[in-house]
Amino acid sequence: LIRRACYDLTGLPPTLAEVDAFIKDPAPDAYEKLIDHLLSSPRYGEKWARHWLDLVRFAETNSYERDNPKPSAWRYRDYVIRSLNEDKPYDRFVREQLAGDEIAPDDTDARIATGFYRLGIWDDEPTDAEQSRFDSLDDIVATTSQVFLGLTVDCARCHDHKIDPIPQKDYYRLLSFFRNINHFRNGGPTDEAPIFDPPESRRSYEDRVRELKDRGDDLREKIATIENELRANVGQSVGADQAADVRQLIRSRGREILGKDRLKQYQDLQRELAKVEAMKPSVETALCVTESGPTAPETFVLLRGNPHVPGEKVEPGFLTVLNAPAPVLPSAASGAKTSGRRQVLADWIVSDSNPLTARVMANRVWQYHFGRGIVRSPNNFGTQGDRPTHPLLLDWLASELVSSGWRLKSLHRTIMTSNAYRMSSRPNPKALATDPVNDGFWRFDMRRLSAEEIRDSVLAVTGDLNSTMFGPGVYPEIPAEVMAGQSVPGKGWGKSSPAEASRRSVYIHVKRSLLTPILESFDLAETDRSSPVRFSTTQPTQALAMLNGKFLNEQAGRLAARVRREVGDDRIAQVRLALRLALSREPTDFEVKRGLDLIEFLASSGDRDGGTGTGAGRNDALGAFSLVVLNLNEFLYLD
Repeated sequence: LIRRACYDLTGLPPTLAEVDAFIKDPAPDAYEKLIDHLLSSPRYGEKWARHWLDLVRFAETNSYERDNPKPSAWRYRDYVIRSLNEDKPYDRFVREQLAGDEIAPDDTDARIATGFYRLGIWDDEPTDAEQSRFDSLDDIVATTSQVFLGLTVDCARCHDHKIDPIPQKDYYRLLSFFRNINHFRNGGPTDEAPIFDPPESRRSYEDRVRELKDRGDDLREKIATIENELRANVGQSVGADQAADVRQLIRSRGREILGKDRLKQYQDLQRELAKVEAMKPSVETALCVTESGPTAPETFVLLRGNPHVPGEKVEPGFLTVLNAPAPVLPSAASGAKTSGRRQVLADWIVSDSNPLTARVMANRVWQYHFGRGIVRSPNNFGTQGDRPTHPLLLDWLASELVSSGWRLKSLHRTIMTSNAYRMSSRPNPKALATDPVNDGFWRFDMRRLSAEEIRDSVLAVTGDLNSTMFGPGVYPEIPAEVMAGQSVPGKGWGKSSPAEASRRSVYIHVKRSLLTPILESFDLAETDRSSPVRFSTTQPTQALAMLNGKFLNEQAGRLAARVRREVGDDRIAQVRLALRLALSREPTDFEVKRGLDLIEFLASSGDRDGGTGTGAGRNDALGAFSLVVLNLNEFLYLD
């Protein structure tokens, strides 16, 4: 039970001390205390952020052949981790991502949150620029509607939705909320904004910007004075607005007209101005969304989805099928940087008049605890999606989420302290015959650990896991054979120190065209679109990676070194500790004997062939046994 709870909330196995403390705690609320302890752990945000990153197609590069990096995309990942650890209300979490720059323009986290819009794929040289623009908007409509509303509105891009009552006009009414967004350019002022941490640093930055502007204005005024002198001396042959002609004249006749000293002064001023204009105050930036001003362009229904064949004009509007009130759009304010439309959409998505948002999120929380949602198609609550197996339970969970102030930790606690969550995974013949797919949750479905959980668990068990949080992505070593598959082998993949490379998998740099092999083998989420459910496949490359891969063999050696360090040369103690670390329980005498027999067999066969054949040799037998331990089904599966 403690292993199940630890993985569900932190993505890591419990330590031996945590297991012992839990088992020996006689208090009737020992389990409830454990849940509170895990929810308060910083590891909680790292685990549950990965679920959210799957949903919002998080990656740090653009895809396509060059697959260049997106600037500072990792800040969005850190924002999600911080928000979850702080138990930020989910309605606030949604509003910040959709309209943080409009809701709280001076709030650093709110600006970083809008990086949500910039996470999708981007073609840096499209054959049809207008088509590319609307493909980008479609990515936003698809992600927003599926993640927050559980509806496939994007199916209505070219025609009325074939299954759900969503007309094509509704698709473009929803798209018009995003129509004013600046097209992604992979950096620069339309994709990045300065951030200030601590907030007080904003004042010094703005003072420096003002100082440089004043200095530049002063220099331009002095330069203009000299240029006016030149104009006065040559009469009307050079107009006041012909700056290029003035500069050309200074180059050809400056010394003649102005004199040696005055010309030198002019040249010195120009050089100083160039230096001032090149001086930019040092400031960190974040990937974010921007708009092209307070007035949004018109939106039209595109016939067959073709951006070159506009049809009927539409205004922003919510989905007709939900009987939502018409949106009240703000007036275009003088000096405003955005249209304010996204805030209107965000407010409606988390409003009481929207019946979907709370249900969709409550279903996701249930799904990540039980392996499947009450609605098995978590991104599709429409007609083609799966019917909820327990509709009243879903309604109740959604109402609990809202009544708790949209706090997710409260919902976790409610679900995890339920009888349903604490059910055994053992089969019941009668129930199995009646409900073989476990629609009734009569047992807990065993699951294989996720790709990140497997890698992180290996590092945790061997003692190598680096718990440092936040910051730019890290680069574990990738075999040269994998790198060779790139058009330019190794391009875009850095080299981290062993300590940095041993950080949690959520901090690994996500390059769309070069995923970390041990993670990709175990069904890492697709990065091009929202991934609401992870596949769980069984394939030969997984066994090859776990038995033959360099990472696992190195870590097996680390585990062997750890047990030697902690219990010395006592073989029984070594076997017992290795199994305890991996399985989070006391091994049986039979399991210990089996481990000892394996070590003895490997050691003796290695001694017979002098350590040069297939045998492990006496010094390496513990490492080989440790590799077996890391390949045990009980280590890789959650009961």
